[in-house]
Amino acid sequence: MGLQLTRGGEYAVRAMTYLARFPEGHVASLRDIGQAQEIPESFLAKILQILVHAGLAVSQRGAHGGFALARPAELITMRDVIEAVDGPISVNLCPLDPEECKRSGNCEVHKAWLRAQEQLMDVLGGVTLSSLAPQPVA
Repeated sequence: MGLQLTRGGEYAVRAMTYLARFPEGHVASLRDIGQAQEIPESFLAKILQILVHAGLAVSQRGAHGGFALARPAELITMRDVIEAVDGPISVNLCPLDPEECKRSGNCEVHKAWLRAQEQLMDVLGGVTLSSLAPQPVA
């Protein structure tokens, strides 16, 4: 299967990108987000609670409740969202935990993994929700 984002990470990015389409402070219901992004509501509810706990989203209870971004979309990156849901991102175990690999100190492959890791983090850390979201919905 290879390197792949988890379904939870993918859904989190899609949900947060959806929220980024709206003006700051706009609250979208769980149902609206789920329908618009084709995400099962039960799974989406769990993902959004993780994002709220991570400080990336806020929730509002009540008849007009739902979810919104916790800060402006230009200040939230794909990396922030994915790591909130999936934990540390790594192309291989050795860049994440070099002490676990007894070869990491003198291994040419380790150096390649480190370069790949740095490039992946640069890309994910440089893509903001505002750059992913279409024009804001009024």
